[in-house]
Amino acid sequence: MHDIRAIRDNAAAFDAALARRGLSPVSDGILALDEARRARIHAAENAQAEQNRASKDVGAAKARGDEAGFERLRALVAEKKAEVAAMQAEARDLDTRLTDMLMAIPNLPHDDIPDGSDEADNVELRRWGTPSTFDFQPKEHYEIPAVTRGMDFEAAAKLSGARFVVLSGAVARIHRALAQFMLDTHVTENGLTETWTPVLVRPEMMLGTGQLPKFGEDSYETTNGWWLVPTAEVTLTNLVHGETVAESSLPRRMVAHTQCFRSEAGSAGRDTAGMLRQHQFEKVEMVSITHPDHSRAELDRMTACAEGILERLGLPYRTVVLCAGDMGFGAQRTHDIEVWLPGQNTYREISSVSVCGDFQARRMNARFRPASGGKPEFVHTLNGSGLAVGRTLIAVLENGQQADGSVRLPEALSPWLGGRTRLTAEGTLA
Repeated sequence: MHDIRAIRDNAAAFDAALARRGLSPVSDGILALDEARRARIHAAENAQAEQNRASKDVGAAKARGDEAGFERLRALVAEKKAEVAAMQAEARDLDTRLTDMLMAIPNLPHDDIPDGSDEADNVELRRWGTPSTFDFQPKEHYEIPAVTRGMDFEAAAKLSGARFVVLSGAVARIHRALAQFMLDTHVTENGLTETWTPVLVRPEMMLGTGQLPKFGEDSYETTNGWWLVPTAEVTLTNLVHGETVAESSLPRRMVAHTQCFRSEAGSAGRDTAGMLRQHQFEKVEMVSITHPDHSRAELDRMTACAEGILERLGLPYRTVVLCAGDMGFGAQRTHDIEVWLPGQNTYREISSVSVCGDFQARRMNARFRPASGGKPEFVHTLNGSGLAVGRTLIAVLENGQQADGSVRLPEALSPWLGGRTRLTAEGTLA
């Protein structure tokens, strides 16, 4: 959420930043609502002062036996009391409308990200690895003979419908091994704290990280008002919801492996084959809570943590910085990491790492207490996949496929696979 004071101080700069996202100016409407709200608050305060003065005069009139004055003043007190209540109700209504308006406006982009309207305007930062060459036509993951027995979309459709999958046997074990490998690497090498959180949350938690109110259709709400998390960003970030933490406790670096649920609203017809875009999937998610002075450097650190997983697995990737028009709602700057998928002959997103500044912190009212004293300040929040487990499974299978239908697995996974490094064409580990 945005600071109304910053909009008052420089409305033109606020609108100019939103224009980089392709949005029309909004400051006039915001400031008009803010002015009306403040006017009602001021009027209510004046009426309250008049009510207080009249209340004192009522007692004085009664004491001196002035019955006419007493009745007139008592009527004035009742009138002012009703006037104060009405103005306060109007002020609350205007405040709610202003908050709702501010909640619906995306974060302002960092000055150092490229301009542009969509993914075609994103800028590549670097590449790692060289895409493999094959002496046969590489297949997509769900077509590889070694995989077909362990990846069942028909069974999943019977159980749940489209965009679900049942994994079994060796494929399910590789999927689990990938998540364990990611978690252990982030904990032992990258210094993140492993955290286990619920996947059902209250609506205010979704509001805190920006999934509500604007993007409710992208997630699943239960009949009792809980929401299934689209990512552990929601739970990990909201661990500081409503808190004022000590500066010395920052940064807080966390990682969680969870089930994630997305309705994929608006994505009809996209990536329907295979398990690239599912309603239920797993992610290993990283979240950092930092001091404002350190959040930009933390973005680079988190990006390197995600890239390191791909490098350990020997998967070629490229990292891009998203242009202003392609960023997510809550981000100031986003680095997308795209892994090479030979079956599609292209790079596809496998991680998105974003710095949100104090945008989420304002929504959550999450602050830190400066060690040097002074007023509490809002923390900065960051989140990023480290990585999407299903998409990593896809990349491992496609990049490791062999002409005989088997799959060569990354050496880095062998400790989690009992030393095995190959998925045979028959679908067993060897």
